[in-house]
Amino acid sequence: MDTLSYKTISANKATVNKEWVVVDATGQHLGRLASKVAKLLRGKYKPNFTPHVDCGDNVIIINADKVELTGKKWTDRVYFSHTGYPGGQREITPAKLKEKGVDRLVLKVVKGMLPKNRLGAALLKNLRVYGGAEHDHEAQNPKVLDINALK
Repeated sequence: MDTLSYKTISANKATVNKEWVVVDATGQHLGRLASKVAKLLRGKYKPNFTPHVDCGDNVIIINADKVELTGKKWTDRVYFSHTGYPGGQREITPAKLKEKGVDRLVLKVVKGMLPKNRLGAALLKNLRVYGGAEHDHEAQNPKVLDINALK
């Protein structure tokens, strides 16, 4: 019996094939967009996915200012944070977070869907978010990806 055919192949930093992908957020619901982008960053759509390795793609999100939330979530949903000091609990709504910067809302939601460790922090660095249709990563030759085609 040939035991070499039963070995599991794990991806590592040298064997990973990372690509640049552009995702258009126009008319997309925030949570569904963020979950698919988190899967792209993690590499879960690739056949050589390895849980402990950064094998995902570099993702560029354009038109992040045109992302949608259903119902009254722009004003009624509240994100909590804490400064670490007594009485330091802070709250912010998605509308106020979007006013501070169009990329902050999308980054916050995608960050919540990534692992809470050093790998998750490294994966978040592979995400670039832009409010308009312009981005400054043309040199990487990114391919345009239809986010609705992914599961």
